[in-house]
Amino acid sequence: MRVFLCGCLLLLTSCAALKALGSGEAELVYGADAESNLAKGDEALESKNYPEAARYFEYVKTKYPYIEAAKTAELRLADTDYDRERFIEARDRYQNFVRLHPTHPKVDYAAYRAAITHYRDVPSDFFILPPSTEKDQVEVKAALVAINDFLNAFSQSEFVPEAKKVQTDVKKRLAEHELYVAEFYAKRERWPAVINRLQNVVKNYTGTGYEEKVFFGLYDAYRQIKDEPRAREMLAMYVAKFPEDRGVKRAQAILDTPMPAPVALPGADAGS
Repeated sequence: MRVFLCGCLLLLTSCAALKALGSGEAELVYGADAESNLAKGDEALESKNYPEAARYFEYVKTKYPYIEAAKTAELRLADTDYDRERFIEARDRYQNFVRLHPTHPKVDYAAYRAAITHYRDVPSDFFILPPSTEKDQVEVKAALVAINDFLNAFSQSEFVPEAKKVQTDVKKRLAEHELYVAEFYAKRERWPAVINRLQNVVKNYTGTGYEEKVFFGLYDAYRQIKDEPRAREMLAMYVAKFPEDRGVKRAQAILDTPMPAPVALPGADAGS
């Protein structure tokens, strides 16, 4: 009987070991203190062993909840999700950190990374898919809002230069989308819709390098609806706001040409 029980115990132990190996969760040897476990987690994260890294960081967070190392572990857990491209989960962790530890020295890092998760989730230009300008821009817009919020809240952060680069890229993507839609409407001669899209670029996405295309697009669209004064106003705005842009000379040449006189309607009394 004793031999039978020992055999069963050995079998159960072997099955548990095989299950652990099959799940990729080998038994961890935890360190004697929080710092040693953080170091083990960092090493696992560096080698892209994400499940193991997460287990070390979670251990520190739950085992030592009242010391600084627990806050570090919270950030590391967010970093682990971020590196795994689990951006929604990472964003939630970073935002929780900002909310729970608003005076922490690394709160700006958490806020920056939370904003960047939107940017990392924007549509790609993978060759078998439609260009990103043709795709839904929800995440791109969310990225711009998040980056703007970060820049407003942490204007002295060391991450501001990088955030501004992201801000410029996101604005450029959104401007390209508006131009794509404006072109779509122009082909169908829906000029008010063209004007609406291009005006949105002027209002929200200036400084992206598309000023010449946008303002001349507005000039053409207003002329299509027979609003010559408004068309010339667009060129005058372009010259005033972007005097160094490459299309300014062409715009000024048009403005220097007298506006055509209104054409009299047939049968109208010229003297009235």
